[in-house]
Amino acid sequence: MNFLRNFLAAILGSLVAFGIVFVMFFIFISLIGSGEDAVNVKNNSVLEIQLQRPIADYTGSSDINPLSGLFEESQGLDEILHAITVAKDDERIKGISINNNFLLAGLAQTQTLRKVLKEFKQKDKFIYTYGDFYSQKDYYLASVADSVFLNPVGVLDFRGLSSEVLYYKDLQEKTGVKMEVIRHGKYKSAVEPYLENEMSEANRTQIKELIQSLWNSMISDISEDRGLTVDNLNIIADTLGGRLPRYAKQNQLIDDILFYDEYERKIAYALSESENEDINYITLDEYTKYSSKKEVKSGKDKIAVIFAQGEIFYGEGGPDVIGQGIINKALIKAREDEKVKAIVLRVNSPGGSALTSDIIWREVELAKAVKPVVVSMGNVAASGGYYIAAGATKIFAEPTTITGSIGVFGTIPNLHGLSEEIGINAEQVGTNKNSIEYSFFEPMSETFRNQVQESIEDTYQTFLARVSDGRNMSMAQADSIAQGRVWSGVDAKRLGLVDELGTLEDAIEEAAILAEIESYGIRKYPKYKSGFERFMEDISGAGAKAKDNLIKQEIGEEAYKVLKEVKSFMNQKGVQARMPFILNID
Repeated sequence: MNFLRNFLAAILGSLVAFGIVFVMFFIFISLIGSGEDAVNVKNNSVLEIQLQRPIADYTGSSDINPLSGLFEESQGLDEILHAITVAKDDERIKGISINNNFLLAGLAQTQTLRKVLKEFKQKDKFIYTYGDFYSQKDYYLASVADSVFLNPVGVLDFRGLSSEVLYYKDLQEKTGVKMEVIRHGKYKSAVEPYLENEMSEANRTQIKELIQSLWNSMISDISEDRGLTVDNLNIIADTLGGRLPRYAKQNQLIDDILFYDEYERKIAYALSESENEDINYITLDEYTKYSSKKEVKSGKDKIAVIFAQGEIFYGEGGPDVIGQGIINKALIKAREDEKVKAIVLRVNSPGGSALTSDIIWREVELAKAVKPVVVSMGNVAASGGYYIAAGATKIFAEPTTITGSIGVFGTIPNLHGLSEEIGINAEQVGTNKNSIEYSFFEPMSETFRNQVQESIEDTYQTFLARVSDGRNMSMAQADSIAQGRVWSGVDAKRLGLVDELGTLEDAIEEAAILAEIESYGIRKYPKYKSGFERFMEDISGAGAKAKDNLIKQEIGEEAYKVLKEVKSFMNQKGVQARMPFILNID
């Protein structure tokens, strides 16, 4: 039986391998003919922007890798911005059509997109946008357009921002599974749900002020582009004045209510085309292939742009995880390259390992001693994300960046209550007084708690010192705006946590000024494995993936998500400098 099973498995494996080689052969043949010449940009064209995939600041694809772009799950914001910038000066591109639903980008990324689209409009080119459904973030992007159109039975969500936090104190008591919490910072509310059943006033205050600041930035931009006052926009939000298409039009949130074919007639008219003629659309993906060969900036001097995105974990790191391995290699390479005159570190992270954050901070310090290091903050640069930025020569943030969260905590699961309930008794034997550090099955000892608390306090003081030295403020000043408190980019500038409000491009320009160079090229780091290479690795790990799918089917989607979160939590090693909550803005 075993022989037959192994024989069939070998045949199946051979067939799969043959299939992969067959597909790769045709992919390779198709790539031979690809390149700039394969992209046909016609005269009188419209760039169609449909952002259907998650947007990352950077995908790390290499221009010289022929497999770059294949099987990518996300789009690079840097590539999107570059394509729009090239299209701005491309005489064949007459306008942009944004036809998009459910924008999978952060608020700061959306704000950056708006800025580049406004620059596109300044070239006397049009931007139209159409939606069947506009989430608040979709509408925020759409509001930059010359004209905004909505489906006759469509929906426009415009109500203001909100946040919801779940609390688990009672659940822990009922299940006997609890989180032992050690923290510093009265606003370090990542652990509050394990300690309380209700939101503390400190946490309510910081969330309220944060989302109010973000909302103010959003409606200020919308006000400028739609010609509506901020007061009117708040009244519209309070009365749900965009809930039906006719109300949205009456309140001037949109310009007209149209079916899609009528929308296309509008575009044809803007192009001075006959209604019966086809519109020359070129998709963003197609145009990106063309624009990637066009350099907007060039010169023998270089500015290195290093992307640090994702949670911070000890180790090598990758496209979605910041590790000291890959980031420090990039910093060292940029520091030692004589052609690189300045470094821009793009940070988009809610934080994570305090140890890893400090290791990266040290490498930033070493780089800063040789050449200017400017930080550009993305959607989030909080806690550990702020830690690695604190020592930079200069820090830029978007108005809608979430930053600060200068505080640390540790959480350790404890199963003592559950083990007693189900009849498990754990006994320990050790050689020395403190050789038994901690058991999940016994109550946490005061000795161990004090030991962890000491580590937390020491890490917090180190964090404060990094902020104090980097931002030229006293320890007392740093402590007064720390305590784990989260701030918007606007408030962070007011408090001195950042120097300027601006985009990644603004940070690059400042780096050039500090380095005293006028013409320069851009070098991006680090380089990741392509989507195709990661796809092949996934195939090699198909057994583990199949096991995960089986578990998901057995316990259900929601329970599987909880399981994954617990697994991620268990992988957190040491003291954490992490953002206190997850904030999703639709």
